[in-house]
Amino acid sequence: MKAKQIWANLATGDLERTTKFYAALGFKENNSGGSPSRELTSFSFGENGLIVNFFLKEILRSNTQSEIADLKKGNEIIFSLSAGSREEIHEWVEVVKEAGGKIAVEPYEIGKGYTFVFADPDGHKFNVLYWPGM
Repeated sequence: MKAKQIWANLATGDLERTTKFYAALGFKENNSGGSPSRELTSFSFGENGLIVNFFLKEILRSNTQSEIADLKKGNEIIFSLSAGSREEIHEWVEVVKEAGGKIAVEPYEIGKGYTFVFADPDGHKFNVLYWPGM
């Protein structure tokens, strides 16, 4: 078997809030047909175009017949985003704050790199990492 593509499906409690947050971070909306859906909002992340769909919690629970993770108790996944410099890390911090995200871990050095962690309004975690030469 061969997978043609991989994408992520995450839960949200508020489609409008999620759309505004990720648009403010500069991610490309991937909503088909250009019209908003009442079930999900979708974005393309990074140069390789990873698609992340944000479904309303009830829809995702119904579609997968699975419980949704309680993000106050832990993580379902932590996405990693690359930054081009230490200065860009600090730019990310400000944009995330302005967009309504929460800084979960302030910027710090890790080996040769520099990183921080933020959570979106639903609690999904992202690690933004600058690593020289990457």
